[in-house]
Amino acid sequence: MRAVLVLYFKYFLRWDNDMATSIYHVFVALCYLTPILGAIIADSWLGKFKTIIYLSIVYAIGQVTMAVSAIHDITDVDRDGTPDNMTFHVVMSMVGLFLIALGTGGIKPCVSAFGGDQFNEHQDKQRRTFFSVFYLCINGGSLLSTIITPILRAQECGIYAKEKCYSLAFGVPAALMVVALVVFIIGSGMYYKAEPQGNIMLDVCKCIGFAISNRIRHRYRGYPRRAHWMDWAEERYDKLLIAQIKMVLKVLFLYIPLPMFWTLFDQKGSRWTLQATTMDGNFGALVIQPDQMQTVNPILILTLVPIMDSLVYPLIQKCGLNFTPLKRMTVGMLMAAIAFVCAGLVQIEIDKTLPTFPSASQSQLKLLNMGNSPLTVSLTGMDPIDLPAGRATDEFIMLYGDNVNVSIVNNGMKTIPLAKGKRQTLLIPSNISEEWRMTDDLISKPEQGSNAVRFVNGMDMALNISAPDVYFGLTDSFYYSNYSLVKNGKIIFTIWSDTQACNYTREFGFGSSYTFYIPGNLVIGPNCQDNITATEDIKPNTAHMALQIPQYFFITVGEVMFSVTGLEFSYSQAPNNMKAVLQAGWLLTVAVGNFIVLIVAEVAKIPEQWAEYILFASLLIVVCVIFSIMAYFYTYINPAEIEAQFMKKGDDDYEDDKKQLQKDMEMVRRNSTGSHSYDNDDEGKKTRM
Repeated sequence: MRAVLVLYFKYFLRWDNDMATSIYHVFVALCYLTPILGAIIADSWLGKFKTIIYLSIVYAIGQVTMAVSAIHDITDVDRDGTPDNMTFHVVMSMVGLFLIALGTGGIKPCVSAFGGDQFNEHQDKQRRTFFSVFYLCINGGSLLSTIITPILRAQECGIYAKEKCYSLAFGVPAALMVVALVVFIIGSGMYYKAEPQGNIMLDVCKCIGFAISNRIRHRYRGYPRRAHWMDWAEERYDKLLIAQIKMVLKVLFLYIPLPMFWTLFDQKGSRWTLQATTMDGNFGALVIQPDQMQTVNPILILTLVPIMDSLVYPLIQKCGLNFTPLKRMTVGMLMAAIAFVCAGLVQIEIDKTLPTFPSASQSQLKLLNMGNSPLTVSLTGMDPIDLPAGRATDEFIMLYGDNVNVSIVNNGMKTIPLAKGKRQTLLIPSNISEEWRMTDDLISKPEQGSNAVRFVNGMDMALNISAPDVYFGLTDSFYYSNYSLVKNGKIIFTIWSDTQACNYTREFGFGSSYTFYIPGNLVIGPNCQDNITATEDIKPNTAHMALQIPQYFFITVGEVMFSVTGLEFSYSQAPNNMKAVLQAGWLLTVAVGNFIVLIVAEVAKIPEQWAEYILFASLLIVVCVIFSIMAYFYTYINPAEIEAQFMKKGDDDYEDDKKQLQKDMEMVRRNSTGSHSYDNDDEGKKTRM
């Protein structure tokens, strides 16, 4: 459901790009903060099975709440397709997203671990196979969702007015979540359910807290220094636990720069999706929705993971290069930075195709001749413009004053008031003495890559105009209809009066805006196609979505080298009983990364989107340099060997104590049997001994 979430914020809740991006990343951050809570609940109280059950119910309720929040008919009192009480939908959405974040975060650390619990110690091969299939299912589900959910979203539904069906896009995952939960519960009798053993995370936190507080209490010079600040916990905690925590802290220190990678990576679901809405998704036989471009990521993951493991890494090793995990992660960060440089270049190409809209001090005007004969029109301080019958000026004219004088050669002059910051079209009637009308035109690209269309009726009778799934209503004589959104591809418009009708066919791309003029001399019938004139107010998107493929390729290569390797590195450097602690720390870096996006989007307010992409890429390169320096000084360890040393040391201490006890007992026996007369001194010796 994340595939369509940012579009839901922008086009249903009517938030701007920055607001939609910010809330999206707050949600993602919560999804990666709550696993810590889920791990504590599972390990300390409920166990993994019950935690999965209870929090999956919360998860499903959240999905249902989101589906209900996207039903526009609930508050659409005037039945115009737009909710009249947006507060209700916003509150429902936020409640739903909070429950989803709680549910998904709660079960995230439990599901894979619960699956691993089902295998015995001698079933290592089967357990590895399970985790491989589990990882495959995750990416397969991601691939299917980014294909299917946008298709569901693109459908139109509603009782009174048809709108994009976000309720279906959220409702289907909700239904599938309920089905998955039921199937999981049915298999309850087949599972091995380990009892909660206490949460090592709590023990770690308590030990660290005691070490800090004990160090503060003994901060004066009179107390001897210790090799490591964690050694101040030795008065209460076992040395083995302290050594394990030292190993974990060593890795967590390396995690400090990592959130910057996730800052870039998770924007493929927000900024990059919004970028795709201004692009052309026509791939010939296949038309891609903006949110479906995210399918490139899971497709590349399923392709690149085996290629990297079986071909690229072995080839690098054969070349004699020591491509350590930390070096892989560094290269992965560079790949993500390159991806954002690509995104910035693509945005520059998109900006070249966007129209120049008026600023707050400017006005833009287009002239439309509704007469049956050509006109020569002059504007104040400009050269005369020849307007053929039924035609409009090709481009908008930029104006700066509050009014403009429009002169018709041999027919007088009129003063037209202008609206600052707006685009308008002046409808010049065939009879100059009649009322001149001004229309308000679009000052932004149509939503979601759709095309905005309106009709101007130059006939002396009212006309009905419709298209598949769109009704423009009854358009009065010498008047204009409201804008309506139509999809890309071939659209057939039907124009009819009380007795006659004709069809007008037009091919559309993505993100364009047109004004169609029905001339006064039109004969409604089968040949009306050639008489209707079209004015292109906003050009269609010409930058193709295929331009996004390089940035998706580099970000996916970065993910494979950074994320997969990072998990492998963390697993290898952590003690067996603290791998969950490092997993929680890893997920925390994802959450922090999403909060960084929130800060930049809301605080920086960079006007040019390409500049924001380059800023993120530059920040990641700086962080990458810092991380490479930290990695250079990092020493790889074998946690099992270190633990074995402490355990051996503990066994040696036990043997020494045992031998000393035997010596003492032998001395007692000798003194008690070797002498039968005691003096005061002997008695004192016995007492002392």
